[in-house]
Amino acid sequence: MNLSPHILVIDDEPQILRALRTILTEKKFRVSIASRGEEGLAMAAANPPDIVILDLGLPDMDGFEVCARLREWTQIPIIVLSVRDSERDKVAALDKGADDYLSKPFGIEELLARVRVALRHSAQAQGREEKVISTGTLVIDLPRHVVTRDGIEVKLTATEFKLLAHLAANTGRVLTHQSILTNVWGAGEADHIEYLRVYMRQLRKKLEQDPDNPLYLLTEPGVGYRFLTDG
Repeated sequence: MNLSPHILVIDDEPQILRALRTILTEKKFRVSIASRGEEGLAMAAANPPDIVILDLGLPDMDGFEVCARLREWTQIPIIVLSVRDSERDKVAALDKGADDYLSKPFGIEELLARVRVALRHSAQAQGREEKVISTGTLVIDLPRHVVTRDGIEVKLTATEFKLLAHLAANTGRVLTHQSILTNVWGAGEADHIEYLRVYMRQLRKKLEQDPDNPLYLLTEPGVGYRFLTDG
């Protein structure tokens, strides 16, 4: 029997816990709740969830620490919810291993959309590595280093393809500027954000129908980028 996805919510606000448990249960998710960091870590270890929804402001420890400790043993998606909406906090949470970040107050439909994206990404990671990524009219063939749009091959430089492949391999995740630069160009280039922006503009011109309103290569202002598919 296939069980519905299990979501662990770690938050110290009773009204948030009640609301999320009610809404997520109505959407056929199995929901566990914890109001403290240590409690959440223990619950995650005893009954590993499919997604963790994590608040940063917990009474016994910082949510950044919870995120880091989860990442010591699991790659389950972590969606951070917090009243802290500064770029510094978003980047810090993502660098600690979070997959996504929503600021309170948040729209429930947006949260559910992020949950669906995280579940798809997790399923891909647990299954065999996806070699060909298709979205809309865009097809990225990772082994052959070939990208087509509307059935026509798009010529990319080696660096452009490496950047696109890194983003596509992390579909749905918010990747920080520093993590992208480190993975694509190396640790010595981690601060050259403008360099990354130039390459992203080039990719959008080649891959997006409307580069000024991209569908796939999305900007997370002040934080980084996210590759989205329509699947």
